[in-house]
Amino acid sequence: MRAWSSPDVPILPVTGPVVRVHDTASDSLVETRPDGAARMYVCGITPYDATHMGHAATYVGFDLLNRAWRNAGHEVSYVQNVTDVDDPLLERAAKVGVDWADLALRETQLFREDMEALRVLPPAHYTGAVESIPEVVALIQRLGEAGAVYRVEDDLYFSVGADDTFGSVSRLDRDAMLAIFAERGGDPDREGKKDPLDCVLWRAERPGEPSWDSPWGPGRPGWHVECSAIALDHLGAAFDVQGGGSDLAFPHHEMSAGHAQVAHPGEPFARAYAHAGMVAYDGEKMSKSRGNLVFVSALRRSDVDPMAIRLALLRHHYRSDWEWTDDQLWDAVDTLGTWRRALALGAGAPSAPVVTAVLDALADDLDAPSAVAAVQEWVESTLGTTGLADTSDPEAAATVHRLLDAALGLSL
Repeated sequence: MRAWSSPDVPILPVTGPVVRVHDTASDSLVETRPDGAARMYVCGITPYDATHMGHAATYVGFDLLNRAWRNAGHEVSYVQNVTDVDDPLLERAAKVGVDWADLALRETQLFREDMEALRVLPPAHYTGAVESIPEVVALIQRLGEAGAVYRVEDDLYFSVGADDTFGSVSRLDRDAMLAIFAERGGDPDREGKKDPLDCVLWRAERPGEPSWDSPWGPGRPGWHVECSAIALDHLGAAFDVQGGGSDLAFPHHEMSAGHAQVAHPGEPFARAYAHAGMVAYDGEKMSKSRGNLVFVSALRRSDVDPMAIRLALLRHHYRSDWEWTDDQLWDAVDTLGTWRRALALGAGAPSAPVVTAVLDALADDLDAPSAVAAVQEWVESTLGTTGLADTSDPEAAATVHRLLDAALGLSL
């Protein structure tokens, strides 16, 4: 599956510091010290609807990590999946009366366009669940050899007890896991399971559903094993960062890690698990079921500058939970106008301090709000109260322009 086009990103004349991120598994800041290229896997969309601000916040957040690593001198191997066959997609397609594959293609293309407009760097490998079925089958076979697979009727399940570290990613107790598992697509009450938390690896063919051949009969992959297989195929075990929304810590990332760690004993799935916060609207987390979605594509069709959308997102720390309001967007539009006036002057306040402040902030758990504040301080110093206050740096505007693009993804 193809990704989207990559923007041209300027190279900064300085090298950024070592990047630290908050690791959910240890509940602490950890240094990322890639061995070779930095390796990151971020869970992608299930393409049954358009990209909303919650999605955008997550992918812009991890785009900051991609850029921070590059500015620190690392090459980056970035992988993202598309869950282009799963229950929500099939249910949506049936409800609106369209072919599920056509719906997946349409919404994936819209996602590409949204990411390109927001200047999110594309993954090196953008892989759909359907195209990863051979890798999924191979991983399930390996888990079977490890004694971690059993049948319930014609479906295959993973025994979470086969992973001695199960629970260490999300750090939840069993009661919390059971409650969340039921809320997020699990089936704890299914008869025949050895443990209520065991998750499906291969779902046998149901009437009217798509299916693919396998050694266990026709069917389709479970959700969690899809990401395990894709990540292992392109990144190997013990990659640097597994990313996604905080609602993926359990069960998705916990289960994916379990699959990988049983298949590769002694090696962690990822060295760090970073999770983005949830975005609300009208007092509730954005979700299709609540109908409280703000779509990136709708704003773009309304002639809203995508850089204003991105700036509105950057004003919130990627790990924070927050609520989208239209006022934030219009304030970002106004802010960009002020920034552009400062950049148009050419000369300006010294640029070295803002370069250092921005790179340091982003290396410290992707602290975009502090980086944005540092840029705002430079703009105010440059414009002064009655015009250009400080012309000591004749190349200031050019330097800050490159910084905004390379570090924050803002092309002004």
